[in-house]
This record gives sequence, structure tokens and C-alpha cells, in this order.
Amino acid sequence: MSKLLVFLLVLFVIYWVRRVLSKPKIPPGSGSRPGAQRGGETQASTRMLSCQRCGVHVPESEGVRYGGEFFCCEAHARGRDDS
Repeated sequence: MSKLLVFLLVLFVIYWVRRVLSKPKIPPGSGSRPGAQRGGETQASTRMLSCQRCGVHVPESEGVRYGGEFFCCEAHARGRDDS
């Protein structure tokens, strides 16, 4: 019975050590979130807007504005005139 307890204790210690070593090292007070920086570039959040024609949500920087409305692509913006 004591060998089983020692075995379980060793497994727990190995689990705990792996968990501690796998945590990302973030200096306190850095103010950054984990995953916010990738490859030296910071990822800025962008607004997601829905297309007036199909309803698909697209980043604002990738969409098209036409006549005060937002579209996912130029084809949908041009097709809006035909309606």
C-alpha cells in the first residue's frame, strides 16, 4: 500500500512540475495579455461588420463601403445597385 502512495505522489510531482514549466513567462506589470503578441508584431483588434447583402461578418479593413453601407466584397456592393 505504501508503494502505491509513493507512486501516486511521484506522478503528482511530475504533473505539477510539467504544469509549472509550461506556463508562459510574463513579467509582472507588463500589461500584455498572453497571445497578444506573435512574432514581434502586436495584433490590434478590428471591428467585424456584417455585409448588407449576405450578412457575413468581415473585418472592417477587408470589406467595401458603398453608399454609406458595408459589404463583404465589391461584387455585393455592385449588386446592391441592381435591386
